[in-house]
Amino acid sequence: MKLTVVGCSGSYPGPDSPASCYLVEAEGPDGSGGTRTWRILLDLGNGALGALHRYADPLAVDAVFLSHLHADHCLDMTSYYVMRKYHPRGQQPKIPVYGPKGTGWRLARAYDLPRTPGMREEFTFRRHHHRESVEVGPFTVTAYEVEHPVPAYAFRIEADGAVLAYTGDTGPTDTLLETARDADLLLAEASFREADVNPPALHLTGLEAGRVAARSGARRLVLTHIPPWHDSQEILAEAKSAYDGAPELATAGAVYTL
Repeated sequence: MKLTVVGCSGSYPGPDSPASCYLVEAEGPDGSGGTRTWRILLDLGNGALGALHRYADPLAVDAVFLSHLHADHCLDMTSYYVMRKYHPRGQQPKIPVYGPKGTGWRLARAYDLPRTPGMREEFTFRRHHHRESVEVGPFTVTAYEVEHPVPAYAFRIEADGAVLAYTGDTGPTDTLLETARDADLLLAEASFREADVNPPALHLTGLEAGRVAARSGARRLVLTHIPPWHDSQEILAEAKSAYDGAPELATAGAVYTL
């Protein structure tokens, strides 16, 4: 399983990265006795679709998993709709989009489409359910509801005997320990600093992300979703104080093989 960071800027696109988007790839059966590369996206935030072209053909994506419906995690779905509908090669086959309840309607509103058909001729919308697993090619993806002002989910992705855990956006919650249990890599948001007075149930600090990694037994910790207004080295230092491994900072274009 391979993870490519397409975008990792927190809350809005930054000078060095689009907003949240992660490409996950693995080999699996092609349905005709051979194998092929399967691709899923974890979020598609503002600015991410353009950058995705550097790493894969966006039309070769098999499914999209949206952690929640804030713009920095889903807004480029509107551009992806245009690409799949009006591409010169013709309208593309529908692919599944997994998200919170109401995802299809919210995305249609974002592009000023009528409720019917909205984007349902381009995407098949499916709703997340807490602890429910779905399979896409070689991937098994389990969604876990987490703490955020809107319905939001973390993901545990399993393929080829490897486990990737992604927190999405969340405040501290024990659900993250289940999501990240013995993960080969934990991709954890770390939007806040311990030194600040932070709103509750919104985001993790670097220290809290480090504690999740330590308590869950994650083998590797990559910090993401750090807003451009913060010094990322401060947040990295917090994580190091709680996690015995060597936490890293996500950067656009970084590739991890699990």
